Amino acid sequence: MDEVFKALADPSRRKLLDRLFKRDGQTLGELCERLSMTRFGVMKHLRVLEEAGLVVARRAGREKLHYLNPVPIRLVHDRWVSKYAAPFAAALSQLKSHLEGTTMESKVQIYQVFIRTTPEKLWQALTDGEVTKKYFFGETIHSDWKRGSEWHSTGPNGSRDVEGTVLEADPSRRLVITWHPLYDPELSTEHSRVTYLIEKRGEVCKLTVTHELAEAPKTAKHVDEDGWTTILSGLKTLLETGESMPMPQPAA
Repeated sequence: MDEVFKALADPSRRKLLDRLFKRDGQTLGELCERLSMTRFGVMKHLRVLEEAGLVVARRAGREKLHYLNPVPIRLVHDRWVSKYAAPFAAALSQLKSHLEGTTMESKVQIYQVFIRTTPEKLWQALTDGEVTKKYFFGETIHSDWKRGSEWHSTGPNGSRDVEGTVLEADPSRRLVITWHPLYDPELSTEHSRVTYLIEKRGEVCKLTVTHELAEAPKTAKHVDEDGWTTILSGLKTLLETGESMPMPQPAA
């Protein structure tokens, strides 16, 4: 977490995060516009933000797009806010809420987290319903995870909450699924796509979750408010400690 605190300490880097908060998925040139920084300076600050996991870069043809990743903010919040109720904690909470509120203009949301586990255990945690219900808001996921197969999740009360199709399945490496929420009438007409990418990095795994929401604006807002950051924080806690993370309570 030292890298996160270091990255957030610089006002120029916070300004870049603000720019991505207002409009996610910008190129270097777009981020340089109307900033009193040289192109080299922006590149240098982006490198620090990427190393801290606060920004994720993605190639789109010849362009390199930059996306805000709120997961490290969530992890800082989960670890420290419960211990310290001083103004510093309140400021962190406001920053977390601010960074998690990606605008509706974003067509892609990218989240990354490093977890001390193996690719095999991480794959099992993503696809085994007995495991998913421990961190995925109580949802049990069902599928044989073969390409072209259907998948769905059921809630604690047995309701069918989300469903879709398996587009790609490379065990312990990559999983691509369509995403169709059923639990909310406002979301039931929207379809999107989720990609899980697992990369082994020594003793840890880097998990990248990409949610493509081009035609699902309501889903985009919903998952940004209380979705993937909570899920990935819970997944990391479960795999690293063996214990389920208490679900955050709604803000007063």
